[in-house]
Amino acid sequence: MQSITIRNTVIGEGLPKIIVPLMAAGEKELLEEIEAVNRLRPDIIEWRADVYEHIDSLDAVKGMLEKLRKAAGATPLLFTFRTHKEGGNKVIDDRFYIELLKTAIETKHIDLADVELFTGEAEVKSIVKTAEDNGVYVVMSNHDFHQTPKKEEIISRLRNMQAYGAHIPKIAVMPQSTEDVFVLLDATHTMKTQYADRPIITMSMAGTGLISRLAGEVFGSACTFGAGKEASAPGQIPVEELRSVLSILNKHM
Repeated sequence: MQSITIRNTVIGEGLPKIIVPLMAAGEKELLEEIEAVNRLRPDIIEWRADVYEHIDSLDAVKGMLEKLRKAAGATPLLFTFRTHKEGGNKVIDDRFYIELLKTAIETKHIDLADVELFTGEAEVKSIVKTAEDNGVYVVMSNHDFHQTPKKEEIISRLRNMQAYGAHIPKIAVMPQSTEDVFVLLDATHTMKTQYADRPIITMSMAGTGLISRLAGEVFGSACTFGAGKEASAPGQIPVEELRSVLSILNKHM
């Protein structure tokens, strides 16, 4: 598996890299939040743009990205609009979703863009091409807030992302039992050891799946999400607690 270096962050080796989301709605609040997040020393900062109050205006998005890029400094910036069907905060049509992602990518203020797998094959490949043309990495994602698919289905989705040109395939699933967490971890390990030629991100959500956010170095997930001022998904824990556990595991492996 090849690692990926974005700015000074190497994804795919050593400790799982910590991604911290920005969840504020307004410009002033976002700029205050990114200052607080910077103090937590994240490896990657994610802007959850589906929370942004002016997300319907592409000009406002471009202006906000310019300010966030400056505030992020040398830390890689991930742009994410999580669609409503995958747990996001706003309903938009597919056409605007694609235009929004391409607009964010073409600003070149971001280092990574989240692209949802089930947007459609042709549409996904078009966004990936735009990203490649602008030197932006693609985190291709799928989120199931209802269940944990079978191991074979999890692997199939991750392999499809890889085939579509994702630089980092990502899947998050909801466990209904402890056994479901085992399924996710087993799928992660099999994907890493048998199929992945690039870093992957996997997680089992909520409290039941917390171990998956902590043990990525053991099973194969290259990044994990920690809560800054606010969590973006069930099961995220504060960054300092997360970093402490990751360091303990790494030290004794």
